[in-house]
Amino acid sequence: MPAAIFPGSFDPFTLGHADIVARALAIFDRIVIAIGINDSKRSLYSAEERLKQIADLYADEPRVEVISYDGLTVDAARKAGARFIVRGVRSVADFEYERTLALVNRHLDGIETILLYSLPEHSHISSSIVRDLLHHGNRPAAQAMVPPALAL
Repeated sequence: MPAAIFPGSFDPFTLGHADIVARALAIFDRIVIAIGINDSKRSLYSAEERLKQIADLYADEPRVEVISYDGLTVDAARKAGARFIVRGVRSVADFEYERTLALVNRHLDGIETILLYSLPEHSHISSSIVRDLLHHGNRPAAQAMVPPALAL
């Protein structure tokens, strides 16, 4: 099987993200977790910190590579040798957004997008929820939404 890119801001990387990676590894030989750099977005962690955190999580998994990129996802995919994009979907709103991106990416580069639906126990988790919990001082609830090895 070919490689796939899993793009996102991953600020921070959640249990939902980790589940999508694990399930994508059952389909693809290699997963490239690609941290998109968006300077207009206010981040909890710098791109370098996110890259290190995620790379440390997958240090023992040779089929996972972690990169950061600035620009179009299709360009990052091409550079990484990935012919597929993997995305997680939690809701109908996510589906509509991802559908639009998938159509644009296919139009730009012919790349296919594979949507994996989140498990019910992860469907309420998002990086923005984790950031909000941290902002309001609820570190225990936030920590429960990220992989145990990721200390917030």
